[in-house]
Amino acid sequence: MSLSYRQPGVVLTDRHFTVPLDHADPGGETIELYARAAVARDKAGQDLPWLVYLQGGPGFGANRFIGRQAWLDRALKDYRVLLLDQRGTGRSTPATRQTLPLRGTPAEQAEYLTRFRADAIVRDCEAIRPELTGGAPWTVLGQSFGGFCTVSYLSLAPEGLATAVITGGLPSLDAHADDVYRAAYPRIERKVTTHYARYPQDVERARRIADHLLTHDVVLPNGYRFTVEAFQSLGLMLGMSDGSHRLHYLLEDAFVRTPGGLDLSDAFQEEVQALLSYAGHPLYALVHEAIYGQGLRPTAWAAERMRAEFPQFDAAKALAGDTPVLFTGETVHPWMFDTDPALRPLRETAELLAARTDWQPLYDPARLAVNEVPVAAAIYHDDMYVDSAHSVHTARAIRGLRTWVTDEFEHDGLRTGAPRVLDRLLALAHDEA
Repeated sequence: MSLSYRQPGVVLTDRHFTVPLDHADPGGETIELYARAAVARDKAGQDLPWLVYLQGGPGFGANRFIGRQAWLDRALKDYRVLLLDQRGTGRSTPATRQTLPLRGTPAEQAEYLTRFRADAIVRDCEAIRPELTGGAPWTVLGQSFGGFCTVSYLSLAPEGLATAVITGGLPSLDAHADDVYRAAYPRIERKVTTHYARYPQDVERARRIADHLLTHDVVLPNGYRFTVEAFQSLGLMLGMSDGSHRLHYLLEDAFVRTPGGLDLSDAFQEEVQALLSYAGHPLYALVHEAIYGQGLRPTAWAAERMRAEFPQFDAAKALAGDTPVLFTGETVHPWMFDTDPALRPLRETAELLAARTDWQPLYDPARLAVNEVPVAAAIYHDDMYVDSAHSVHTARAIRGLRTWVTDEFEHDGLRTGAPRVLDRLLALAHDEA
């Protein structure tokens, strides 16, 4: 039974669905999906079209809005909105260090996780769409990885779509993970350089922290082994609109004087462990590189291997000279499965996924070339997480896609620029702008 309840200006309904684990085997094992349906309180009785939201990630549940926050306010003017917890996330059947052992061996866990990519998410949407819309196509809004899923949707089941809107999530159709990360490190370096130009005092602060971590064994309160590489990975924040400022405030309170000398403060360590831990979203670490897997080449820890091509990211070398310590970005590395207690039990599973050589294609260039679904995409000019050159190339390969290329926003433009971003993209898709 569906449960409905109210928040300011909106009526919410909990929805639960049962779908096949493997859509190629509809009579086989099933998993559960959870979604939260939202409709404006003054339109709850109206027959409105549906918009399904696909969250970024992979590995994150849909936004938990309070009332009509952010882009949801704009969407509710025209649609009923389905906030879907993609398989393995949120209140859908979870995939974590606690639940994956139920699958059996690491090899069986890895096999299970191959069914948690964009193609399966699209098939989930198609499985639940008839129950909600009566068979009518719906609009999809894909943010970041949700945009990757949307391009898969246009490839695999365009008949299910009335309109497609993508923000910061146009993937390369054919790039290997090596290509993705080889393009990523120069973008990351630019973001770090911009941060240090804004906050030059952080150059020395970062060097002091890196030096401390290279000369001390630091274990955070939750058991996380805080290495210099883990410290550098805090640069993930720099791709968001407020990330540079948040990183600055984090660094300025790093040390406290103790009877034994300067040490990393409890407050700093507490904040760092919240930023670094994958306990709430382990699927992100497990399948992040797998979202680029297509064909026979393994992803093989591409971000780690490509980092070796950019020696300026070596913190020890930076400290031996007079160059700034560079942060890194949205990259997953094998050492994370040693440092993070939430990932340690899954190390062998992750290794097997990295070595896999039978990934199915996620996109259909021939079908995209004759696309008839109205589609619009925001491309953020120097997006830290998704290469804008790759996105522009893909935009040209999707028939009828209209782009909005802008440097006004970072990767979180849908959140910070709402409702303007969604309003503009819907206008572009509907040929009203």
